[in-house]
Amino acid sequence: MNRLTETFATVKPILGMLHLAGDGPAAKLAQAEQEARIMAGEGVDGLVVENYFGEADDVERVLERLSGLDLGARLGVNVLRDDARAFELAGRYPVAFIQMDSVAGHLAPEADIVFAADLAARRAGVAALLLGGVRFKYQPVLSGRPEEEDVRIGAARCDGLVVTSDATGQPTDMEKVARFRAATGGRVPLLIGAGLTEANAVEQLAQADGAVVGSWFKHDHKDSGRVEAAHVAGLMRAVRLARSAA
Repeated sequence: MNRLTETFATVKPILGMLHLAGDGPAAKLAQAEQEARIMAGEGVDGLVVENYFGEADDVERVLERLSGLDLGARLGVNVLRDDARAFELAGRYPVAFIQMDSVAGHLAPEADIVFAADLAARRAGVAALLLGGVRFKYQPVLSGRPEEEDVRIGAARCDGLVVTSDATGQPTDMEKVARFRAATGGRVPLLIGAGLTEANAVEQLAQADGAVVGSWFKHDHKDSGRVEAAHVAGLMRAVRLARSAA
């Protein structure tokens, strides 16, 4: 048992992204609620409210709306470029988990010392699970450390590592997942952070402990599309197969 399985009460939880697309705050809020209802209705375990197409204020509006609904999925937050706001929101809303794109490796050593102290202080102030990236898509590698060391440091700073290859929608390199598993000695949950599909879910979840899914749930499987129930249902069928084999 670890904090990931304690939080979601299931093996290999699936976290769906709410990217906050829409023309203006009202439209973003309405689309986020619609997409949240679709994903939760098909059995997605967690909903990540992220300012991918929106702003931090849009994230708060969506959290406030979803907090008043009984959807059955745990709420999460990822405020891009503003980690402090993510923790602040997690302290004011029923947020079960926070996702951060990078918790180690993205800063030079001097800046990393400050970052680590700030992160530890913020984590002490909230009960939410922290899922973090190391050498995550689009993040720089400035630590000067070997990958294995960055992974170990990142694992010590959070409750689970989210692993990606180089781009949104690109299948995650399973050799990279294996390297992260070896570096952490299997002590920290690893989640697929990009590229999980109906076709590869059983294979990838055999090696990972869960996944964050965005593009696959959407029209044409592109990040700019709307979530479609058929895509969510199809992937969740494959996830149930992966769980039964675990």
